[in-house]
Amino acid sequence: MTDKTDLIDAVKGKFADQILDQHNFRGDQTVTVKKDALIPLCLFLRDDPALAFDFLMDLTAVDYYKKNPVRYEVVYHFYSTKYNTRFRVKIPVSEDDCILETVCELWKTANWFEREIWDMYGIRFKGHPNLKRILMYEGFKGHPLRKDYPINKRQPLIGPLN
Repeated sequence: MTDKTDLIDAVKGKFADQILDQHNFRGDQTVTVKKDALIPLCLFLRDDPALAFDFLMDLTAVDYYKKNPVRYEVVYHFYSTKYNTRFRVKIPVSEDDCILETVCELWKTANWFEREIWDMYGIRFKGHPNLKRILMYEGFKGHPLRKDYPINKRQPLIGPLN
């Protein structure tokens, strides 16, 4: 896509009823979409030759503790090596329904990113091939980047592995 300002318009053309919010700040284009649109939107971003977002640069989460009805936001950062463009997609996730579809089949880099989000925030990724802790040890209780995680919580001690 030669005109980098048309990314949001391209997404709006296909997913207008799924877009919750959008902005273009200093060339940083972002859309917030309903979680049901995640996989179709990702396929569109990756497979449309005019977009060609072939690289998932980063995937992270944000905890908006005590914000109702949506506590979390999962943020996808895409990059097109063909057009040297970036695009951000945000997905709101409620505390009651803390699960998203995995994008591991679309971008292999999502594997570790999704494991990190599960480990730190407790957001599950349906269909993930190996959703287990990646930063904390297996016996760790809770998810330490949640804003309601007790900072003085004692964890089970693990000894040397024999």
